[in-house]
Amino acid sequence: MPTDCISYSETNYFTALILDYLSEKKELSDLYIRFPKLDQFEAQINEKQDTYDHHIRKDLVEVLQHQYAGLETSAITRDHIESLKRNNTFTVTTGHQLNLFTGPLYFLYKIVSTINLAERLKQKFPDKDFVPVYWMATEDHDFEEINFFNLNGKKFKWNNADKRAGKTAVGSLSTEGLQEVYKLFSAEIGSGNNADFLKELFKKAYLDHDNLTDATRYIANELFSDYGLVILSAGDKRLKKHFIPYVKNELLEQVSYKKTSSTVEKLNSLGYSVQVNPREINLFYLTDELRERIIFRDGKFFIHDTSISWSKDDLLNELKNHPERFSPNVMMRPLYQEVILPNLCYIGGGGELAYWLELKDYFEAEEVSFPMLLLRNSALLQSKKQNSKRERLDISLPELFLKQHELINRKVRKISNINIDFSNQKEHLVKQFQQMYDLAEKTDESFLGAVKAQEVKQLKGLDKLEKRLLKAQKRKLKDEVERIAALQNDLFPNRSLQERQTNFSEFYAEYGKDLIVKLKEELDPLDSNFKILTFGKK
Repeated sequence: MPTDCISYSETNYFTALILDYLSEKKELSDLYIRFPKLDQFEAQINEKQDTYDHHIRKDLVEVLQHQYAGLETSAITRDHIESLKRNNTFTVTTGHQLNLFTGPLYFLYKIVSTINLAERLKQKFPDKDFVPVYWMATEDHDFEEINFFNLNGKKFKWNNADKRAGKTAVGSLSTEGLQEVYKLFSAEIGSGNNADFLKELFKKAYLDHDNLTDATRYIANELFSDYGLVILSAGDKRLKKHFIPYVKNELLEQVSYKKTSSTVEKLNSLGYSVQVNPREINLFYLTDELRERIIFRDGKFFIHDTSISWSKDDLLNELKNHPERFSPNVMMRPLYQEVILPNLCYIGGGGELAYWLELKDYFEAEEVSFPMLLLRNSALLQSKKQNSKRERLDISLPELFLKQHELINRKVRKISNINIDFSNQKEHLVKQFQQMYDLAEKTDESFLGAVKAQEVKQLKGLDKLEKRLLKAQKRKLKDEVERIAALQNDLFPNRSLQERQTNFSEFYAEYGKDLIVKLKEELDPLDSNFKILTFGKK
């Protein structure tokens, strides 16, 4: 599989915050401890070794063994779970929502990045073990974010009849209603060995499992167990009990709000868009029927939009007896993860890293080791045929990422046999008017406004002529314009990055296991470039 790459800045799809983080801009250096380079991991290992509560390992392994009971998995995954009992085993972690049939393509990139980094660390530190972990976001409750996937330009949506959808944790939702999606998916994906595998994968995941957590675990295990991926749902009471002190601090002291607010202000002052603004209490109360915010008001604690309330003592008693009912939101979930896991590095997308960068002071206040933050690999998958089309159209890789109107205008100007750039004429016009300004100043300054108005009018006239000429050339070069647009539409569905739109099944149907094998070969988690992967037959 030939591989090309461009810088993330050349894609025009990544925020200034992430680009500046990747370039290790000095103004951001106090938002993290260590930048994810291989030579920095020894210090991270030592710090986690000294600060992690190794007593948690026993409960972590018991929970994982319980969750994997009855699930066929690889020997390497079983060994990885067992190795977590030992104090010299560490994790590399990514997290993801329980999107229907994995959702967008970048689900694969996240996990491949995590697996590859764990393997690199094992090579660097052979006396230690490193486990790639997929932390399932089972407690999220935004059902509309996860109930669909896109295949061949079509949207496959799950209309869940469960009345709890959107109100409580998605992981507990019944898989009822997915029979209809399965039928539509089966018809769309067609036939053949790879298509049959995908249909069976969907069927066994969603029609043979009762809830979304078990279904998602099944899919991720089927795709990645050969590489030792460990999949964790962290809502178990045995794990939540270890988070009780931090939940208590949040309820009584609002630690996360106090410690992240100044970082949010700093990011704003530097001109960055803030990903998440903290609430005073960053916890939800979770039951089978609801997941709602906990609010403190007038000396009592309330559950938003319900009649449930507690005194301080009653709430602390509820926390002691039922820690599993206290669900961290996006600001506290990272802390919970790092308390539970002997983790060294979190791998996420740009949006995720943006809110992690708000949290270092919070981690320090709670005396929890802050992990390294690594941007997951990103890639554009193209066939050899598509790459050949791009080359024949004389489109460079950076040009491919331009907005479509910019790309077409640029190519039309380049291939036209006439000049459609009036820059020289505009420059000449400005010089002429400068002479008129000089003349007006020497005669009657009241004419300066009239001269300016005439200059603006004539420059606008040249703009209009340029646009009309460009439009005429587009009509003349209609075939080239259509081919350019068609190629870009194929590679950037909905005018967005392919990885944020297309489901993996679209590529797996054609390439099967080779898709994941090649991704694993080509994606280097420590290489900060956007990959363009070309594969398949012409």
